[in-house]
Amino acid sequence: MKKPLIIIGGGLSGLAAAIRFARYSTEVLLLEKHNKIGGLNSYYFRNKMLLETGLHAITNYAGAEEKHAPLNKLFRQLKLSRKNFVTHPQICSEIHFSDRKNLIFSNDFQLLCDEIATKFPSSRKGFTELVKEIRQFDPFIPLPYRSAKKFVFQYVQDELLTDMLLCPLMYYGSSVENDLDLSQFVIMFRSIYLEGMFRPEGDIKTFLDMLLAHYKKLGGAIRLSASVTKILHQNNMVHGLELNNGEQIECDNIISTIGVDETKALLGQTADHTADTRLGFIESIFLLEKDKNYSPPEDRTIIFYNQGKKFNYCRPESVVDINSGVICFPANFQGRSEQRFYEIRSTHLSSYPEWLDKAKNTEQYQENKAKVAEASLAVLERFAGKFRHLIVYNDTFTPLTIKKYTSKIDGAIYGSPAKIKDGDIGFNNLFIAGTDQGFLGIIGSMLSGVSMVNRHILPKI
Repeated sequence: MKKPLIIIGGGLSGLAAAIRFARYSTEVLLLEKHNKIGGLNSYYFRNKMLLETGLHAITNYAGAEEKHAPLNKLFRQLKLSRKNFVTHPQICSEIHFSDRKNLIFSNDFQLLCDEIATKFPSSRKGFTELVKEIRQFDPFIPLPYRSAKKFVFQYVQDELLTDMLLCPLMYYGSSVENDLDLSQFVIMFRSIYLEGMFRPEGDIKTFLDMLLAHYKKLGGAIRLSASVTKILHQNNMVHGLELNNGEQIECDNIISTIGVDETKALLGQTADHTADTRLGFIESIFLLEKDKNYSPPEDRTIIFYNQGKKFNYCRPESVVDINSGVICFPANFQGRSEQRFYEIRSTHLSSYPEWLDKAKNTEQYQENKAKVAEASLAVLERFAGKFRHLIVYNDTFTPLTIKKYTSKIDGAIYGSPAKIKDGDIGFNNLFIAGTDQGFLGIIGSMLSGVSMVNRHILPKI
């Protein structure tokens, strides 16, 4: 039977798109190549413990009463109850640039304003003007690339403050080396600084299970372990797709959430992504046995740090750049229930080509993973005290891990540096959603899927 809509990719943007369409028609099919949903934000089990991949925090925090907030708009679009969605706001996060300066921020934006007024007094007025401009800027109008770094410096007139403000936004969403597209900067500034960060009740599996149950209740269909190998098309119209088992499924429309170049490959088109420098990351998880003589920092949720003379957000020449990164304490959210183990996570910039070279020799690959974990651990202990003797489990994900489980080119979680904001890649009934549309973060990614259905699919039914 011909499907009105097929969605490729069971990550959060694909799930949201499927739920949105299922509200109007049950004839929607969601295809996911792996045996579980979630994409970049998923989970796995080790020693009967659930461990999350990707999720540090969800941005765009808002109370249930804030009707116009992105989080609440999303829930209305998906017909989910916001009142029953329990959230745990961050306690406090920090931008730490060696011994030069640090900035503290939380979900109360005034805290960041006060920090800048105290530590960068000459930039106080300029920062106020910057925020005013950000509040009235429309980031969803398709515009050519514009440097966020130049834009911010124009207002604050301080290179250090510019880098510090951009650091969290780059690590949580930039696909461009040493900068950020202005429109994406505005989205990220609002979502992290003006709105804030939180975690939902439970873990990422709890969140994904809620979404999937809602989708199925609406009548939508999903197929796991269903890898798409080809999109069938003629001229500028698609008419179906082919799975890895040879099965062909006809459809009227397709939304692909796997990336622009990844989608073009399914179309049989060659995408010249070789000139792109795609950014990869390496992440380590450390679980610690609880001990009365050790307690991790309780007043920091996330630390964005830079210990180099210059902040370099770019692909490193070696397997990892340990000079900057993100340190997350997943337990440090307000009201979050006590966990069995302490957990500390680290994220650093990493090089896919270097890891690909190391993977030619399995032993060498594993040795380098161990070395990177040890180097990351040394950084973590500067911020969290000595805890290595308490480690009961640790794991490290390289860009190759991400490539294996998400099929992202070069394992680049933020996709191509070139974004297509309207989702149009030259077909009348095929559109992209997700990272390569330019929407960032979990809420942004989900709104991306919703917006593509609203704009391109629902007007047809």
